[in-house]
Amino acid sequence: MDFFDFGTIFFLVAAVVIFIQLRNMLGRRTGNERPPFDPYTAGRTKTDTSKTDNVVSLPRKKSDSDETYATIDAIAAPDSELNRGLRAIKDADPSFDPKTFVDGAKMAYEMIVMAYADGDKKTLRNLLSREVYDGFVTAITERESRSEKIQSSFVGIDKIDITGAELKGTEAHITLRIVSELISATRNNAGEVIDGDPETVAEVKDVWTFARDTRSKDPNWKLVATEEED
Repeated sequence: MDFFDFGTIFFLVAAVVIFIQLRNMLGRRTGNERPPFDPYTAGRTKTDTSKTDNVVSLPRKKSDSDETYATIDAIAAPDSELNRGLRAIKDADPSFDPKTFVDGAKMAYEMIVMAYADGDKKTLRNLLSREVYDGFVTAITERESRSEKIQSSFVGIDKIDITGAELKGTEAHITLRIVSELISATRNNAGEVIDGDPETVAEVKDVWTFARDTRSKDPNWKLVATEEED
């Protein structure tokens, strides 16, 4: 059997032709070729700007600073007083997150409002500063001395916004404007309604300030000031 049939000869000739063409295109090494591209030194050599028209610039990577304050910039305009106050708190306590804080404040607000209505001093003690706690207890004691009771139902919070933030020494202070809905009525010892309405949902607007020592291992904030908005 003849090994060198027509097909074999054809592929051999084609291979020789391709080899010669590649050699002509690539040329031979003479010892004067440019060194291979070194990505570590390329940036230190002068480049031909006329050949960079097709270069596409990649987006700038966000710095660590951008990432650190991203949640703050999302709720307070950069360079505003509120933004600077929140950033100062974040610098003092890297674990601080404004969204997490607001979520916690919502729960604390409901607990405090209902604890006050129920005369629950134990719950209030854990959520209020000493000064605010004393004021709440005084009001509860006076109410009880008149045999009055508050009938209250918490409907929900319509709106809550951070309106102020400040770092006083190591103590962080954050002020919130809270708009809530509440059904509340005060009854005397005869059960008669002397204040409020047990059937009507009322809109309540409060301005509350919470504080926390950023050096403390206790993550809880306490209510340090209250004000009812007109």
